[in-house]
Amino acid sequence: MMNIALIAHDEKKQEMIQFTIAYEEILKRHHLYATGTTGKRIEEHTDLKITRFKSGPLGGDQQIGAMVAHNEMDLVIFFKDPLTAQPHEPDISALMRLCDVYYIPLVTNLAAAEIVIRALERGDFAWRDIVKQREGRSS
Repeated sequence: MMNIALIAHDEKKQEMIQFTIAYEEILKRHHLYATGTTGKRIEEHTDLKITRFKSGPLGGDQQIGAMVAHNEMDLVIFFKDPLTAQPHEPDISALMRLCDVYYIPLVTNLAAAEIVIRALERGDFAWRDIVKQREGRSS
């Protein structure tokens, strides 16, 4: 079981909902985390169980970033809106930097998310279990 963060900017929330509906059977096998409104919207449209953090601008991105920094997150799916300025851009950049520092896969659009979700289904993320075992964590 992997820990997966689901984040979507306002203009991408509907896309995230459609993604989670389409891949609900795969996602339900994992621990899911989301920023506030995104998590609420996913729960309204699916039977997925989501641990919800604060909304992104209120610290939700940073809460997910803390899990990344503690090697407690295995995958971040973040549907970013590249056409709209985000007032909390420094938080977004920090989260993305942490994913790079700690080698946590980060996808920022639907096309990449569909590739990664199929890799997850095939078991291509088993290497994360090895990393956690080395740190004395279990999945």
